[in-house]
Amino acid sequence: MLSALSRSMVDRFRSFDEFWPFYLREHARPATRVIHVAGTWTAAIVLLIGLSLGPWWLMLLAPLIGYGCAWISHLFVERNRPATFSHPMWSLRGDLRLAVLAATGHLGPELRRHGL
Repeated sequence: MLSALSRSMVDRFRSFDEFWPFYLREHARPATRVIHVAGTWTAAIVLLIGLSLGPWWLMLLAPLIGYGCAWISHLFVERNRPATFSHPMWSLRGDLRLAVLAATGHLGPELRRHGL
């Protein structure tokens, strides 16, 4: 769960650049990041298959996969509240950025840059 300090931090973000370090801290455990990245890439692939091949229900399944993985990792691994509830668009952007950084090998330097 978010502490009172974390809640006040969430309320003060004015840009994604301010939100990003908070996002990374809320995903401090490697297992949380692995589950997030796996869920994000799986959801993206399912969405693309649904869009290109036509089964409409795959497009509905994609957010369930992505958010399901994320929320499970926050509940059971990180033991905090997903930022999706306070900043849904920035949280989605953070998930996508995390997935791209992990896939390109740039996540480690980004974590170190933010002291994680």
